[in-house]
Amino acid sequence: MSHLHPDCPPFTFLNWSGSLRFTADELARPRSEEELASLVRSSAAAGATVRVCGHGHSSVPLMQTKQQLISLEYLRGLIDHNGDEQTATVWAGTPLREVGEALYQAGLALHNYGDVATQYIAGAFGTGTKGTGRRLRDLSSALIQVRFVTASGEVQEWNENEHPDQLRAARVSLGTLGIFTQLKLRVLPTYDLHRQEFCTTTALCLEHLDELIEHNRNFDFYWYPRSDAVKLRLLNEPGKEQGALPYARLVKEETSPSWQALPRNRTLKFDEMEYAVPLEAGPACFLEVRDRILERHRQHVGWRVLYRTVEQDDSWLGNASGRASVTISLHQNAGLAYWPFFKDIESIFRAYGGRPHWGKKHTLGGTQLRDLYPHWDDFQLLRGRMDPQGMFLNDYLRALLGEQESSEGAVRVHEVPLHEISPKAAPEERA
Repeated sequence: MSHLHPDCPPFTFLNWSGSLRFTADELARPRSEEELASLVRSSAAAGATVRVCGHGHSSVPLMQTKQQLISLEYLRGLIDHNGDEQTATVWAGTPLREVGEALYQAGLALHNYGDVATQYIAGAFGTGTKGTGRRLRDLSSALIQVRFVTASGEVQEWNENEHPDQLRAARVSLGTLGIFTQLKLRVLPTYDLHRQEFCTTTALCLEHLDELIEHNRNFDFYWYPRSDAVKLRLLNEPGKEQGALPYARLVKEETSPSWQALPRNRTLKFDEMEYAVPLEAGPACFLEVRDRILERHRQHVGWRVLYRTVEQDDSWLGNASGRASVTISLHQNAGLAYWPFFKDIESIFRAYGGRPHWGKKHTLGGTQLRDLYPHWDDFQLLRGRMDPQGMFLNDYLRALLGEQESSEGAVRVHEVPLHEISPKAAPEERA
């Protein structure tokens, strides 16, 4: 979780992995939409930069500000739901796990989850958090209406029927269009998932990769650099499983409601880089990543590499915008050096047209990102109209969006020196 301390200014924020830290002069925890709107109006009058912090799972300083920091931790819970229409409305500060539990009690469910469910739902949507599944879009695709506070302190609503372009922009918007307060979601009737985990070799995994992706609702695999072994993770509704895998050894299985079956609890902390490449490029990209790690980084990196799929969507800044994708994630133990490893592999991702996850480590800035997103300029025009003074932009976001870049065009990240990060995790994660 994020840490906000002490209880008097200045307030120090430390993210989940311990790699990001900053102080803010003001921290507000509004208990109503009206209080939030009033706070934004006061900040606008003072010319202050306003950013919202969530659970702190992001590895990049999207939330960083020296001035007005806002937590939505009191704006949480299920507001209403309609089982016949399969819709639900939640407060923006609701953690994903609480969303799942509340929907389950109402007989409903999200269409997918990521690997963790501690993030506040607005932050998860805003950074393009995704799960895995060839026919499943990222989490933000469930958004059909959003209520938010604008840079002028007014409350607006956009919905998919009356404001289709605005909603496509809002789904993944990094908190730059306004502060979300209520999210109306398209949901499903509740469903269980049978989770199966298998161990196999890299060669056998890749030999059967297409059928594993095609025949399972949710499929991904972990590759472990030290052993060169693979763990397959398959999740399907009971009775719809792929069947036996003669080339793999079953090591774990369980059946539970989807909101419990998909996310995992993470006790070991890590920093992460993730890129989305076109679906058809996934295997070749992974093999290059694997070869590079074995050649250069195996001695220093014991954490797994995660391979997932995601269906294309039409959100303007979604990692899978306009193309079905494979996402490949790198991990390194919190407290250990990660940039030499991440930057080396990042060059491979970029060679395949990769798009970085907005909430994880990367080095790209506006000029490089603009070439990756067909609707980049459309988003920038809308953002400029919604926040002409840039109240919701910090230095990191200005560089990210191309309004203020370093001489090399890369984003400069405020990070905690390695010797200040604790505790250190074990040097190797095992399958």
